[in-house]
Amino acid sequence: MARMRAVDAAVLILEKEGATQAFGLPGAAINPFYSAMKKHGGIKHVLARHVEAASHMAEGYTRAAAGNIGICVGTSGPAGTDMITGLYSASADSIPILCITGQAPVAKLHKEDFQAVDIAAIAKPVAKWTVTVMEAAQVPGTFQKAFQVMREGRPGPVLVDLPIDVQLAEIDFDIDTYEPLPVLRPAATRAQAEKALALLNLAERPLIVAGGGVINADAAALLVEFAELVGVPVVPTLMGWGVIPDDHALMAGMVGLQTSHRYGNATMLASDFVLGIGNRWANRHTGSVAKYTEGRTIVHVDIEPTQIGRVLAPSYGIVSDARAALEMFVEVAGEWAAAGKLADRSAWVAECAERRATMLRKTHFDEVPIKPQRVYEEMNRAFGPETRYVSTIGLSQIQAAQMLHVYRPRHWINAGQAGPLGWTVPAALGVAVADPDGLVVALSGDYDFQFLIEELAVGAQFNIPYIHVVVNNSYLGLIRQAQRGLEMDYCVQLSFENINSPELNGYGVDHVKVVEGLGCKAVRVTDPDEILPALEKAKRLLDEFRVPVVVEVILERVTNVAMGTEIDAVTEFEPVA
Repeated sequence: MARMRAVDAAVLILEKEGATQAFGLPGAAINPFYSAMKKHGGIKHVLARHVEAASHMAEGYTRAAAGNIGICVGTSGPAGTDMITGLYSASADSIPILCITGQAPVAKLHKEDFQAVDIAAIAKPVAKWTVTVMEAAQVPGTFQKAFQVMREGRPGPVLVDLPIDVQLAEIDFDIDTYEPLPVLRPAATRAQAEKALALLNLAERPLIVAGGGVINADAAALLVEFAELVGVPVVPTLMGWGVIPDDHALMAGMVGLQTSHRYGNATMLASDFVLGIGNRWANRHTGSVAKYTEGRTIVHVDIEPTQIGRVLAPSYGIVSDARAALEMFVEVAGEWAAAGKLADRSAWVAECAERRATMLRKTHFDEVPIKPQRVYEEMNRAFGPETRYVSTIGLSQIQAAQMLHVYRPRHWINAGQAGPLGWTVPAALGVAVADPDGLVVALSGDYDFQFLIEELAVGAQFNIPYIHVVVNNSYLGLIRQAQRGLEMDYCVQLSFENINSPELNGYGVDHVKVVEGLGCKAVRVTDPDEILPALEKAKRLLDEFRVPVVVEVILERVTNVAMGTEIDAVTEFEPVA
């Protein structure tokens, strides 16, 4: 049996579990863990500028490919508290990341030692599991359990807190015979699949709602196969966008109060049956439950038993991993199709396609200052189906979801439930680390961009190339629009006269100077006809310099983006196509 420090065992386990990419910041209380990473060499590390950013990088890395688990590492005290937003974001969207913190020695935990804080207790509400390891011999078992917990059932983040004396203590450990713990996932039975398909077959105007669980289960191809077998249109949720290509004949559009399509909402209102798979009935998707469920039979498939009935009471619920359910659905549907038992949906599909062809929003505007719709029109021209989009929250994200096109799973990467400002820059860096040869395009408003802008230096230092489109109206646009109901415009303006950049005409922060000062490249656009050339230039700069490239588009100050209080009451502030 080999004798080694507990941190050496921990790093060897990370490598064997396949988690080989870390993002973080060293510090006195976590330096032993860093020494183990340096010694063994199997864990790559990106040095972040802020620990919250490191947690978002880990999340972006996880989201970019099936099986990835990003690692976030920080020292004791404030490093752990800085991770809380990242843990919340990952937990809310069912994303497994492993956060590792250093800690004061065990004997000092109750003595108000420097930077000693009960991070396991603080993080517990926003993580799937948190633990402070009090005995060195428990380190291997703790990390083994951490991976099982992250992967099993509804995925989620784990925090492991390591006192420095526990890290340094020697234990007996044999990595050669180490094996990951089995991961159990519930699976739909044949009887359940037959029941769900029987209910679907009775419907005249059925829809499939595909959530982020389909992507987490790496089951997008199965989802499309099932939809094609039964001939039923698909509504992806915001977290599920990309499970079916935007140009697929059965793509029915997104539904909701904000990140939705006019034709998607109209099709949902016309439907009489909804089969939800791996979705959580988010309130921005449904609006009121009463309106969403009115006149519809609902079947819900989810891996988490307590998710069934949490938001709405379905007519029938199945606890199952999305992949396992879809495998069974495909098997049964295939047999029924061969026997001629499936209903003909061609008239309903044609009706949905007609709405999709006619109920569009206008994107082509020639005004100066630039209207944001034109930005997304030009992005669709500049970026093809291989592009991975990363965004967080705000009018920019809402309107992008209304107007951009996504064709593949894991090509729309969004903090869906938490929506923390500042998430986009570090998450995009994490995605670009996971897919170094792909085209990653982030999208932010100016406020989201400013929150963790210093992380662009990470992209410059480690040559992590991606394009960041910043739509700048020098406003908290979404909050300003929300304040309209209170008849105010208060504390939401970011504009000021920049004494160092008078050419900005009151738009405040000179993002081009800041971006260049952080070692990256930037292009500013003020005319709509300059947008596409600027995006093409950004691609060339990306290839030449291999650093983040920012395209800042100066927008009109005030734009009201289509949204509403119910899926049948979305206000269109601009002309429709």
